[in-house]
Amino acid sequence: MASRLNPYLSFDGDAKQAMEFYQGVFGGELRLNTFGESGQASGEHAGKIMHAMLETTAGFALMGADTPPGTEYTPGTSFSVSVSGDDESELRGYWDKLSEGGSVAVPLEKQMWGDVFGMCTDRFGVPWMVNISEHQG
Repeated sequence: MASRLNPYLSFDGDAKQAMEFYQGVFGGELRLNTFGESGQASGEHAGKIMHAMLETTAGFALMGADTPPGTEYTPGTSFSVSVSGDDESELRGYWDKLSEGGSVAVPLEKQMWGDVFGMCTDRFGVPWMVNISEHQG
């Protein structure tokens, strides 16, 4: 799979409704994963969206999620740019350059869902997510 660059939107508890709305606008296939499905089955966030992915026949990709527990939702800054794929060398190179001189919120390392993932803000204040999936081949 080639690397992909796309917007990643954050929501204040209404990610499911928002992503279903975008699916109605753009069409395509929508996949939703809740915090509960990822092992956080108890608490008010269990039914909230941990990750949503909309892929359209026009080639658009839009991701989104509800703000995780313990994270403050700030309207107007509710986006990140996501870079994802399975080319580990390429994606680690992007990570190294993006995080240099910036700040790292989540180190680039293996996560509970099996991928290598990290979050940083570059030196210009742009938030980035990098996700390296296992090669599907």
